[in-house]
Amino acid sequence: MDSEASLKLSVILPTYNERDNIVELIDAIEARLAPEGWSYELIVVDDNSPDGTSEVVVARAAADPAVRLSVRTTERGLSSAISHGIRQASGNVIVVMDTDFNHDPEMLAQMVKFLEYYDIVIGSRFTMGGGMEDTWRYRASYLFNVMVRFVLRTQVQDNLSGFFAMRRDRLEALDLERIFAGYGEYFMRLLFLAWRQGYKLLEVPVFYRNRRHGQSKSQFVNMFVTYTVAMIKLRLGVWPRLVRAKQAAGHVLGLKRT
Repeated sequence: MDSEASLKLSVILPTYNERDNIVELIDAIEARLAPEGWSYELIVVDDNSPDGTSEVVVARAAADPAVRLSVRTTERGLSSAISHGIRQASGNVIVVMDTDFNHDPEMLAQMVKFLEYYDIVIGSRFTMGGGMEDTWRYRASYLFNVMVRFVLRTQVQDNLSGFFAMRRDRLEALDLERIFAGYGEYFMRLLFLAWRQGYKLLEVPVFYRNRRHGQSKSQFVNMFVTYTVAMIKLRLGVWPRLVRAKQAAGHVLGLKRT
């Protein structure tokens, strides 16, 4: 990997109705990254949130050149928001994380440093030291991930975390247009394809706290069906159809995963 002095991080933050979380999260991220001396940018991709998320980010960005905002009015959804953020990014390291404090900013520096030895570093709930404050969600997600490992025959413990760091060149070597389709199942596709390509993957333990503000946009039954179908298609070698036309038509996809 590039020397630490030449690192530039692009942290992608997809938002939908996160007005009460996003500025606090930006503060926490910058407090953790600043001591490292790295160059970084925080790219907030907001799907035209009706709660005024973009307005509070605009106010923050006016005093902080590291914060960039992109508001989408014709597309919706987690995976396409991440893809949009990657296209906007200028860094040689890409970090993706949720904006509800499920993903702990304190882990960022450790994850980036491990990229010296690995191609992708994953924040994992299911390695030793990881977990979730929500016990029911933890058990349900754990059982689903056991099924994913059995069906896809990989050793990845957390296939739906969505919290990862990756060198930009290694990320762009994959088929991003087809990976970043649908909902949070994009992460299954990303990890599966990276594993198939021989990428070195590392999982570091993370502990999910309950969201600090607002309500979760998760719909467990819908996600379970969607993710199961995506898993089976991966096993059969069937790539998903792109869904951007559907998103552009106004079909809102929740910015969440299980």
